[in-house]
Amino acid sequence: MKYSVLILGASYGSLFSTKLLMAGHPVSLVCTKPTAELINSEGTVVQFPIRGRKTPVDVSSKKLPGALRATTPEQADPRDFNLIVLGMQEAQYGAAGVRELISRIAESQMPCLAIMNMPPLPYLKRIPGLRTDALEPCYADPAVWKSFVPGLVSLSSPDPQAFRPPDQPKNVLHVGLPTNFKAARFEGEQPTAMLRNLEADIEDARFDPGDGPIEIPVKLKVHDSIFVPLAKWPMLMAGNYRCIRRDDMIPIKDAVHGNLDKSRQVYDWVWKLCASLGASDADMVPFEKYAQAAESLSKPSSAARALFGGAEHIERVDCLVRKIAVQQGLRLDTLDDIVTLVDERLKKNRGNSGSDG
Repeated sequence: MKYSVLILGASYGSLFSTKLLMAGHPVSLVCTKPTAELINSEGTVVQFPIRGRKTPVDVSSKKLPGALRATTPEQADPRDFNLIVLGMQEAQYGAAGVRELISRIAESQMPCLAIMNMPPLPYLKRIPGLRTDALEPCYADPAVWKSFVPGLVSLSSPDPQAFRPPDQPKNVLHVGLPTNFKAARFEGEQPTAMLRNLEADIEDARFDPGDGPIEIPVKLKVHDSIFVPLAKWPMLMAGNYRCIRRDDMIPIKDAVHGNLDKSRQVYDWVWKLCASLGASDADMVPFEKYAQAAESLSKPSSAARALFGGAEHIERVDCLVRKIAVQQGLRLDTLDDIVTLVDERLKKNRGNSGSDG
């Protein structure tokens, strides 16, 4: 069976869309009008590093069995799709046009898979005992999530690292770290079965770059535990958010390996926090494996780059983790310092733009 999938966000979303298109599923990408026109004309190109090849393999949507179209938020009707994928940064869901689409998605009660570092509030409601109302201040616009049914919202950790090359048009994406999307199941059997079917289809798909069909990395892995996507939190706190310093930013590699013992301490502390919520060791990623992967992360995190690029909002996973820790009776000085640094930089950015928040 082929599923029709709507993906919000044409940048990172084009990575997931390429894997679906390879498996023959039709995809619609939601983006701005100029980007939609470019994609509808030229398609998308995702550059994958392949083990044993000196140069990345360019996978063009034009050469894939699934049909791709791009559309604007105003034109998208969630009821036309089997699955909605939320592939944008958390603050973007409150933007004009997108906010109204999110409202229509909630009303449609279609299953939603969020590929976000910042879990949507309805997903966090699936964690027993968590007081989600106390977490709302960490969200740019918590009201956009009010009408969602928690059981119809799942989460995938955006583990694969990808970025738009600055010298390329907006329909090109480069994959820097080709790891897998790790998604939690939905509460219901039917939407979960759809995820597992997509997982199998993506696993079986192959692409021919001109010298015969090959396997392309970045798969979808579906897990029964709702805590598996939270395995990203120790990585974010030990690496991504520690790229942020008071006056500058450093690469993730340096943030992790500059003081490996400190990184391990932060990582283990966040692991302990996830365990206090119900996560098992099997849900998490060993520090050694993360530290090895961080060796190849030679750029500052997207959060750091956004902050020092003048952004007035970024995904506040640092704020979220700290507020959840407070509920669990846990505290870490390093996390307090991170939250303070981000707060100060955001306040400065908003002051520079004349915005009051």
